[in-house]
Amino acid sequence: MTLLDRIAVPVPIIQAPMAGTSTPEMAAAVSNAGALGSIAVGATDAAGARAMIDAVRARTDRAFNVNLFVHAPPRREPARERAWVDALAPLFAEQGAIPPAELREIYTSFAEDDAMLRLLIDQAPPVVSFHFGLPSADRIAALKAVGCLLLATATSLAEAEEVRKAGIDAVVAQGWEAGGHRGMFDPDARDDRLGTVALTRLLVAKSGLPVIAAGGIMDGASVRAMLDLGAVAAQLGTAFIACPESSADQWHRAALASEAADHTVMTRAISGRPARCLANRFTAWGEANEGAAPDYPVAYDAGKALNAAAKARGDGGYGAQWAGQGAPLARSMPAADLVARLAAEAGFDR
Repeated sequence: MTLLDRIAVPVPIIQAPMAGTSTPEMAAAVSNAGALGSIAVGATDAAGARAMIDAVRARTDRAFNVNLFVHAPPRREPARERAWVDALAPLFAEQGAIPPAELREIYTSFAEDDAMLRLLIDQAPPVVSFHFGLPSADRIAALKAVGCLLLATATSLAEAEEVRKAGIDAVVAQGWEAGGHRGMFDPDARDDRLGTVALTRLLVAKSGLPVIAAGGIMDGASVRAMLDLGAVAAQLGTAFIACPESSADQWHRAALASEAADHTVMTRAISGRPARCLANRFTAWGEANEGAAPDYPVAYDAGKALNAAAKARGDGGYGAQWAGQGAPLARSMPAADLVARLAAEAGFDR
């Protein structure tokens, strides 16, 4: 029995849980179409996660994935945080706004979120996935005990080996091309920047785990290529951003449909962790300043405040407009239609 057979998913495609774009409506549509839909709950609390899970289950009885952030707690450095706010002050001034007086740790890591663990044990979603690292052995055991299939992102063979030793069921091979946050366990470690093809094949050959390929995959031909490399499934995020079920705002959608899609950048300026997005005014500012960013998610507090101030004035150039290097291939259609198109392009029997 294959990995996806265990959860009755006939199409080996996973809609990536990209916070800021994935929604319960999208996850349900993808799952109903025969692939695996996902929601990202790392940016909310247990109550918010419960509401999202309930919303998915109200729309589908098929398997879906719940994704969590497992980042190390940030180092709180008041002087660094103050300097970051001061550096951003001119950008806030351009929007007629005042920067935050102090920065907050806006997201709680699953590594220390007991309420989220209790919720997941109670809800027992079919699939649970981890990004930025791995939870403790007792948390993994608790989720396995209620029947959750567990996935974790890796950007290197060393990380994949940690995933295997932790008893995770499959590894998501996130190539350098991928949009959104880089899943590195240690964002300050050296990054070999392995592309999706090289990383997928490496992990298939040496990780000892089923491999899900992710990064730059936009159409059925790319999905088929990943399966030919030995992956059991392909995970697509940017491909679903233009779907009507996505929560991407009007500026994100417009940028994705413009020449901006030809230019993505990896930056720490938005959140404090490396993340790939469409180049905009914030990333341009970040090119000279990102090295001074506080730890994730503290830096994100400032970035979100700046984006909110700019959007209030009709300026969408400061948002986290996540997108991978395959962005120019994005297509606008309902999520279920996109799954069907991908399946047909890849030659699947559905």
